[in-house]
Amino acid sequence: MIRLSLAYMKKMRELGHPISHLIFNRLIILHSSPSRRKAITRILRQMRADKVDPHVSTYNILMKIEANKHNIEELVKVFGDMKRAQVEPNEISFCILATAHAVARLYTVCEAYVEAVEKSAAGNNWSTLDVLLILYGYLGKEKEIDRIWGILQELPHVRSKSFLVAIEAFGRIGGLSRAEQLWLEMKSKKGLKSTEQFNSMISVYCRLGFITKATKLYKEMEQNGCKPNAITYRHLALGCLKAGLMKETLKTLDLGNDLSASTKIRKSTPWLEITLSIVEIFAENGDIENAEKLFEELKRANYTRYTFVYNTLIKAYVKAKIFDPNLFKRMILGGARPDSETYSLLKLIEQYQTQLCAAMIG
Repeated sequence: MIRLSLAYMKKMRELGHPISHLIFNRLIILHSSPSRRKAITRILRQMRADKVDPHVSTYNILMKIEANKHNIEELVKVFGDMKRAQVEPNEISFCILATAHAVARLYTVCEAYVEAVEKSAAGNNWSTLDVLLILYGYLGKEKEIDRIWGILQELPHVRSKSFLVAIEAFGRIGGLSRAEQLWLEMKSKKGLKSTEQFNSMISVYCRLGFITKATKLYKEMEQNGCKPNAITYRHLALGCLKAGLMKETLKTLDLGNDLSASTKIRKSTPWLEITLSIVEIFAENGDIENAEKLFEELKRANYTRYTFVYNTLIKAYVKAKIFDPNLFKRMILGGARPDSETYSLLKLIEQYQTQLCAAMIG
């Protein structure tokens, strides 16, 4: 595909056809995988040589690549390049920035970009409205979720996807009754035809600790002919763990691991956030073995760039009262920046080493 694209580009030059930013955008997307990403610098250099100005869509693609890598610093750098080039950001630009900062738990910055999304939105675009539902869920703003959902309902057609996003947004802020109300509304208007529909409500029940309700819905899913997938079992594992059902948790995790899930799914934000929620409970229990297993998944997806993810792992060692001299080094090499919580946790762990040495001497 890449060779063919480059061949077409060469032919266009030979024939004297103008080359637009759209061609370069496509080349950047084709080189966005980790193994090919280094070529993007050459593509941008060629873009300048051909005197083709980067479009807002070009910068949006570059920002999305950095967001997918969980690299906030580089994302902000691309946005800075965009402003220096005097290219006006659009609602997609601000959606990318707001979502990346929400995922990184930088909520004050996220909120500023959410305001920019609202101001720059051109009409009632359903995709932007869906993103706003997600963002207001992160920010815990129930009134704003209700407001955006009201706007979506005024559109000629409300997609099933919008119902799923709204259900999960209310679930994130603890609005169980509202999520259940939307679930029943979706059930009557759209019917239950997909695993994703069931997963949305199962995720709410498991997030809020209602494992009995989640299990009931899981059975209804199978009766409807919808097959549970890897993310279904990841949600259920969290629900089991919140209910204190350790054996069932490990069994459910194994069931999910036995199912194939694409790299895209395993690197998606919902998957990573569920996994971190499970790691947080393992850490609270001082269960280093299981926390480390799932931490490796987060590491493969670059999610461990965030300080709060590494701090969660360090908490497992604190709770287990086990000293590991390599934790700080692992964190630095993993690309995360220690904060005050990191240093406090590491100080606690050092005390366990001192206590152990004193016990051995005694």
